[in-house]
Amino acid sequence: MALGVAKLVAFAIPPCSTKSHSSSSLLLQHNDPLLGLRPPFNGRHTVRRAPRASLSTSKESVLRAFNERRALKIISGLQNFDKENIASVVIAADKGGATHVDIACDPELVELAVKLTSLPVCVSSVDPSAFAPAVEAGAQMVEIGNYDSFYEMGIQFSPDQILKLTQETKRILPFTTLSVTVPHTLTLPDQVKLAEALEQEGADIIQTEGGKYSNPSKPGILGLIEKATPTLAAAYSISRAVKIPVMCSSGLSSVTAPMALTAGAAGVGVGSAVNKLNDLIAMIAEVRSIADSLGLPITYVYEEQRTAYY
Repeated sequence: MALGVAKLVAFAIPPCSTKSHSSSSLLLQHNDPLLGLRPPFNGRHTVRRAPRASLSTSKESVLRAFNERRALKIISGLQNFDKENIASVVIAADKGGATHVDIACDPELVELAVKLTSLPVCVSSVDPSAFAPAVEAGAQMVEIGNYDSFYEMGIQFSPDQILKLTQETKRILPFTTLSVTVPHTLTLPDQVKLAEALEQEGADIIQTEGGKYSNPSKPGILGLIEKATPTLAAAYSISRAVKIPVMCSSGLSSVTAPMALTAGAAGVGVGSAVNKLNDLIAMIAEVRSIADSLGLPITYVYEEQRTAYY
């Protein structure tokens, strides 16, 4: 697929070897210090910080699509370190009309992504100390979230843990755009309560989840709507409790993405509907379908300048 990707976008993807990570080895490299597997950030990472004025401009640019209630973030996966797959996801997001792309928190992956797109690159992790090197590599947004892989290992996150992760991230990167996912494992009232606390701690975006773990009983469109119900309900409730943007994510499709905006979300996040496809053209088509459902314009990249038309 790498050769096809290179031909499609008229430039080569940097050569690389695909990493293979088991769940246990990955936890040792990218984990939550609150889980007791790695000491918290100790100041050894040195980040060359930009002037505060430019950081403010960058945050405004990253949040623009959210403030305009038209954000579409394509997610490659917190534990996805397959460079070829990530390159395809990034290109699909760029060519399909997304506004943001979300990848695992790894500086090499960030460097790859920023070569392939001018979209804001978000990195996801549950280890605040991992964010600084990724931001130095070019990430413009960080996210505490994408917990799916941890749920599969029987690990859940409490409100206190998430608040501590948020506080530590704000301490390390006070001027970087921060999104925090509220776990679907909490009751809806507790999700709202946590979202309100996260807003007080300085989070810029609240992300919802839940659709991946709902089990639709109906096929077709009814099943798609049923699958999205948990994250739609969370977006509806949280968006009425906080003033910051809410991103509705998990289990969404071109059928349900517009419902998220109607429910009060400022944008949607889509992962497995795109990153599980094994064909770049199919990925682009899926992103385009979701973008169309949200009424987003088609965008083109030419000599690093974007032109949008309807």
